Amino acid sequence: MSAPGSGIPNATSESSSGVKKAFPRVDLAGNNLPPSPAPSSPHAGRRYNIATELVFTEGSDQYNASSVPIYQSATFKQTSGSGGGEYDYTRSGNPTRTHLERHLAKIMSAQRALVVSSGMAALDVITRLLRPGDEVVTGDDLYGGSHRLLKFLSSNGGIIVHHVDTTDAEKVKAVLSSKTTMVLLETPTNPLIKIVDIGKIATAAHEANPNCIVSVDNTMMSPLLLNPLDFGADVVYESGTKYLSGHHDLMAGVIAVNDLQLGERLYFPINASGCGLSPFDSWLLLRGVKTLKVRMDQQQANAQRIAEFLENNGFKVRYPGLRSHPQYELHNSMARGAGAVLSFETGDIAVSERIVESAKIWAISVSFGCVNSLISMPCRMSHASIDAKTRAERALPEDLIRLCVGIEDADDLIEDLQRALVEAGAVRVTMDGIEAL
Repeated sequence: MSAPGSGIPNATSESSSGVKKAFPRVDLAGNNLPPSPAPSSPHAGRRYNIATELVFTEGSDQYNASSVPIYQSATFKQTSGSGGGEYDYTRSGNPTRTHLERHLAKIMSAQRALVVSSGMAALDVITRLLRPGDEVVTGDDLYGGSHRLLKFLSSNGGIIVHHVDTTDAEKVKAVLSSKTTMVLLETPTNPLIKIVDIGKIATAAHEANPNCIVSVDNTMMSPLLLNPLDFGADVVYESGTKYLSGHHDLMAGVIAVNDLQLGERLYFPINASGCGLSPFDSWLLLRGVKTLKVRMDQQQANAQRIAEFLENNGFKVRYPGLRSHPQYELHNSMARGAGAVLSFETGDIAVSERIVESAKIWAISVSFGCVNSLISMPCRMSHASIDAKTRAERALPEDLIRLCVGIEDADDLIEDLQRALVEAGAVRVTMDGIEAL
């Protein structure tokens, strides 16, 4: 006997009542699994504004702890020889992780969220849905790690990958077909900060293949600023290492869906491979999420001022908070803010190198989303895994500098950046201030 529409055997047909009680559901291979943990942050009841939802959680701790306990245990005692406990092994589930997942599902406008050991682990789990011969459509401006994984799958897994300019829906439609199994999107893209029309592409992908899975990397926006599931995406994933955590003291990945059956398909490789997030890191991430709004508000305000400072001094700046951005209106039709990542060009690789190395407050580092400000040249660091020929074909400027803005005082950040620009020979001091050379 099978669950209606699922194609998965129903464990309640087992003749043993003990097994029926202990294992009321099975995984995709028909293996018995413990029951799904009860929600910690239920969807039922009043919904609050996002600043409140980020902080407010309801749990079932026996001592009513105001901070969710860390269940630092690999195993859990069972009530009978055939199991029966809500949890049995942390690889499959842990109370601290469950609380985090339910809380994330709430703020991501999802029915289910899953947390794993890194952002790339999240993408790896998603791509486990692919089979040899499947076709993937993705962008031509893509995070270096995502590009590296897709290239590996193309070379070793028989997956066909199409890189196109996803900012142009017509170019995407040109490569969509009934063989398109997955569409992977970023918006804004990294590091060129291009904007993708999620709704238009999701509609086109589902028309080409109703079973196509549209997945969106929402790391740069976070759930505070954008909810891709509301625009037709099937899966949204993020690196929890970035804004959700906010302090770069942990690595985590988050996956969210509305289709519960799809959620089960994604849970299977997490349980099978053991890449679920550890209890302590789950606790750290839950703590970080609570301050997301206050951090992001300050980071966005700082980023806006810095973007305007650079643009006013003659640099080509890529930031969706500037009206000069070619997709300013599109971005604002989907998102509730511009984020805190921007990039700019100097026109000279050597000058860009000197700017990066002259900064003091701005730390030279990959990643973003941290409370402290970071500076880097993507072609030298985060996107170095994309070969120079491919970078040139995709018009990725070698002199591009990416700024990941933190919560420091904006005046200090601008002063430090201005000093670095002067020392690098990118601008000169005049009676009226500074001007680009």
